Amino acid sequence: MSDFAESAFVYDQTFDGLLTCIFDAYQLKTFPTHLLAANEPAPLFCTVAHTVTTDEQKAERVWTHLERKMSKMALHSLTVSWLADGIDNTDELIFRYIHKMIDAKQSIETNFGDPDVLRLAQVYKQVSYEAHRMLQFVRFQKTADGIYFAAFEPRHNVLPLTLDHFSDRFSDQQWIIYDLQRQYGYMYDLHDVNRVTFANDAKFGRDGRLDASIMDADEQLFQSLWRTYYKSIAIESRRNPRKMKQDMPVRYWKHLTERQ
Repeated sequence: MSDFAESAFVYDQTFDGLLTCIFDAYQLKTFPTHLLAANEPAPLFCTVAHTVTTDEQKAERVWTHLERKMSKMALHSLTVSWLADGIDNTDELIFRYIHKMIDAKQSIETNFGDPDVLRLAQVYKQVSYEAHRMLQFVRFQKTADGIYFAAFEPRHNVLPLTLDHFSDRFSDQQWIIYDLQRQYGYMYDLHDVNRVTFANDAKFGRDGRLDASIMDADEQLFQSLWRTYYKSIAIESRRNPRKMKQDMPVRYWKHLTERQ
């Protein structure tokens, strides 16, 4: 194959699948310019060179090798960046980064003159920042059966990054945190955290507000008290809407009790 020809690998869009792509690329001595999902058309003048079958053993071998070459922070940046949403070709960026890291004689982690290293750092920052925002702005509502429910719509798929925090912070409470955009969430039952999904007729609206029929009897009162407190501590003469929107972006407001 010509060095200038574009080629593609087809894989299942999982992180283990991406690591398997790396393994197969070295085994075949073919490094694709594109990574495609099944049934995704290849770009013009690009040929599909290989269809990857995800293999956990191959993925583990690649990861073990990376652990010997990369710092824990750099490895963490890979898994966090993988959760980016709405950023084109993040998987191809991670593939190129890993390829360069494996071939380099010394670490490239801080070589920000390399466009892929710089771009990965930027993606990591965006995703990490969104996870931090989620920790700040999640608001729980208590259901009639004592479960605390919170809905959110993060820009990136950051819910998995927040689970350790909520499991530790609210270890004595049962809770569900649900990603409305991606239609999945996690439930903590005082022992384990498990992934959950709800049917379209779930008892909460598009804004994540619980239906009154499943809300705890005192929940509406608590929400009213919280809104009253929020308003009472505000100093009208120091209102700064521009600063407020900067610190608390408008896209989060519909999930905040105090902004209802």
